[in-house]
Amino acid sequence: MKDIFGKALIDYYKNNYTEDIITSTNISEDDELPLPYLFRGFSEMPKLEQKALQLAKGNVLDVGCGSGSHSLYLQKNGLTVKAIDISKGAIEVAKLRGVFNAEVLDILNETETFDTILLLMNGTGIFQELNKVAKYLKHLKNLLKPKGQILIDSSDIKYMYEDEDGGFWIDTNANYYGELDYFISYKGEKEVPLKWLYLDFNTLKLACETVSLQCELIQEGDHFDYLARLTL
Repeated sequence: MKDIFGKALIDYYKNNYTEDIITSTNISEDDELPLPYLFRGFSEMPKLEQKALQLAKGNVLDVGCGSGSHSLYLQKNGLTVKAIDISKGAIEVAKLRGVFNAEVLDILNETETFDTILLLMNGTGIFQELNKVAKYLKHLKNLLKPKGQILIDSSDIKYMYEDEDGGFWIDTNANYYGELDYFISYKGEKEVPLKWLYLDFNTLKLACETVSLQCELIQEGDHFDYLARLTL
């Protein structure tokens, strides 16, 4: 990994902001990811993110923390937060912005236990593929304190396969339709493509049942997105 994402965050933080990150997938064209959005405050966050932060309690793990916006809000509200990300640049920025406990770490290497685990901005993305979901859920379950909760959001992207007649062109012989190849580039430099998973709620709920986790729909967003709470 070249950590293009981290480089972009560092540029923005150090006032070297000249252009945005460009993202695309195997089923969508280039799209801009504005760097200011990755530094947003609570009032600028989508309703699902705001709801998740309001539900957070106790000792919190912020998975894929990025620039640390969620962690900073929780810290200001008196919660103890550990922020983790696989991006070295993201963790550097999160620390510079004032996140007390931030670490470069893959969630599968986390060993502490928490009252709340946050996976936001399509938290199911880190599962990568449908056949890895159970592995990640089992590990997350082991990181929960007895009355702990996992707050996770995602989207049902079936709409992206809809044609003009209202039909769907999903290949039933292919992998699950929410499995995407995710590409990012920044200032002409391209990152190694990522596997990224969007998971519809019913599939998430079913996966949770197979590993003995309760899955509750907390809130639906405006565009096929949702926030779920997973508990023991």
